[in-house]
Amino acid sequence: MLVVSLILAALIGISLGLLGGGGSILTVPILTYVVGIPAKPAIAMSLIVVGVTSAVASIQHARNNNVRWGTGLFFGVSAMLGAFLGGRVAYLIPGAVLLGAFGLMMLVTALAMLRGRKESQGDGKPHALWMVPIEGLIVGGVTGLIGAGGGFLVVPALALLGGLPMKQAVGTSLFVIALKSFAGAAGHLGHVEINWMLTAGFSVAAVLGTFVGTRLVSKLPQDTLRKAFAFFVLVMGFFVIGAEVVKSQLVGVLPVALVGLLAFGAMAYYARRMATRAAQSREEVTSV
Repeated sequence: MLVVSLILAALIGISLGLLGGGGSILTVPILTYVVGIPAKPAIAMSLIVVGVTSAVASIQHARNNNVRWGTGLFFGVSAMLGAFLGGRVAYLIPGAVLLGAFGLMMLVTALAMLRGRKESQGDGKPHALWMVPIEGLIVGGVTGLIGAGGGFLVVPALALLGGLPMKQAVGTSLFVIALKSFAGAAGHLGHVEINWMLTAGFSVAAVLGTFVGTRLVSKLPQDTLRKAFAFFVLVMGFFVIGAEVVKSQLVGVLPVALVGLLAFGAMAYYARRMATRAAQSREEVTSV
């Protein structure tokens, strides 16, 4: 089973290298349903794996001058606080509820990938900068709770709120995800027992997979791959939710988690709208 899990970890890394994000969303389901690790330790271990792979990927982007360290730290500090607090709060929530919420996040991630990444180009000037730490706190909190990187929310926040060009937003988002993932993992320490050998092996396999994925990028159709992977994540999301409903009879609890996730999405959507309006207003003033 260890060999199978490491192969799957490498496939996660390959998907990250190919698609630039999204693959890490499968780490928790693999650790839980394939390896057999309980929900809370799996979430903590996933945060470490995501942190390591994102850190390595951010270094690769930094070599191409696509990481804005100052903006990343500004966003990352509040995200780290949210992630750490999320990790501490996770101790009070049943593991089945966390997995159910994670399944919902998988559905949101899959839909975001199917929609595609809009090339929201920043102009190098921040817009509604005061909202950056607010969104960082929210996204970080979700990361600490359920172990999802949330890159599909970090990238547009950096592009629209931070005013970064898309390539720099992607590179900087990996730096932010690494920061908040490690902070979220720290929030879980003391509450869960982590299999460090498996976590290290999983991380190494995922990192090696990212190098393979980056070499295959130019040889495979990106859009087709992204949509196929998104459909797979969508199916897995329904599987996770269904499995937890059947196992724990969470029929009455999952709607609460859904409401919470929808509230989080509404706040993130509002933040993006505010940033978009600010950017449009600035463009109108400039054109005049």
